[in-house]
This record gives sequence, structure tokens and C-alpha cells, in this order.
Amino acid sequence: MSNIKKLTTPLTEEQVVGLKAGDQVTISGTIYTGRDAAHKNLIKALNEGTELPFELKDQIIYYVGPCPAKPGQAMGSAGPTTSGRMDSLTDALLSKGLRGMIGKGPRNAEVIDSMKRNKAVYFAATGGAGALIARAIKKAEVVAYPELGPEAIHKLEVEDFPAVVAIDIEGNDQYKIGKAEYAI
Repeated sequence: MSNIKKLTTPLTEEQVVGLKAGDQVTISGTIYTGRDAAHKNLIKALNEGTELPFELKDQIIYYVGPCPAKPGQAMGSAGPTTSGRMDSLTDALLSKGLRGMIGKGPRNAEVIDSMKRNKAVYFAATGGAGALIARAIKKAEVVAYPELGPEAIHKLEVEDFPAVVAIDIEGNDQYKIGKAEYAI
């Protein structure tokens, strides 16, 4: 456990430079949620020149559609969504300073190229561990697009949110590295 890197938001360029694919991390501070519908609204706002619901620079977006909270919880089960669903909408957000994304599954070449250009990282959260991940969420509030229900953008306060660096700023991809290590 001593090799786990502790990150605190905002996630700066200085922080991500030292991260390598495969690194285990915990994240504390503010992160935002957003899935397909929220991303479409963010891109629409960018295209129209209207104000975004939060500053993208040095932020992390977690691809999740959380379950309702039970009594005593900030949020219900909060497992990651497949990230590829956001690939076509990601470059514009990275270009505006988004520094990190959390989800599950591989990303396409366009997203990886944009991550390299914009010095951003992609973290993988463990699919199927939504209840465990929810324990790291200490506070949650809807900050944009409430009409989207679970896909609304939430501002989360997290403490020791567990993740793995899946793709670093150099484009090293743990999904490919892992497969190569076990190839026969």
C-alpha cells in the first residue's frame, strides 16, 4: 500500500507529469461527474460560447451515473461507466484544460493523442465496485443539468478515491501493457 500515490485536486500539470500507466492512486478533493448527456450539454455550451457550469482547468470528470443515496450516505453506488462512450466528446474538454478523467475501459487513439497534447491522464476505476467507491464520496451536490437525473453533473467531495493510472501523459496505455505482459 505504500506505493499508492496520493493526489489532491485541483489536478495540476505538475502532478500528472509524475504519473505513469499502472500507478495506483488515491484522489482527494473535488471531482465532477459527467456521462454522455452531460458531455453533449458541455460541448453545446462551448460551441455557443456560453458559460460552463464549472471551470474545466485542472479538473477531473468521473464517468458515472450514481444510484440514489441511502440514509447516511452522500451518494449511492457509484461505479464507473464505459469511457469509450465519451470519446467523441472528449477532445474539446481536454483542450479547455480538463486534466483527468475516471472511467473504465480503453480510449481511442484520438483521445490518447489529445491527452498527450494537453497533458491529461485517464484513471481507471474498478467496474463492479460501485458500493466500495461510494465510501470515498463524502459530499455530493448537483451543479448542472438536473433534468438529466443520474446523468446530471454532480460536484463530489472525495477522500482517498481509489484508481489506477490507465493512460499517462505520454500515451502509455495500461490496457495494452497488461495484455502484452500476458501474451503467449
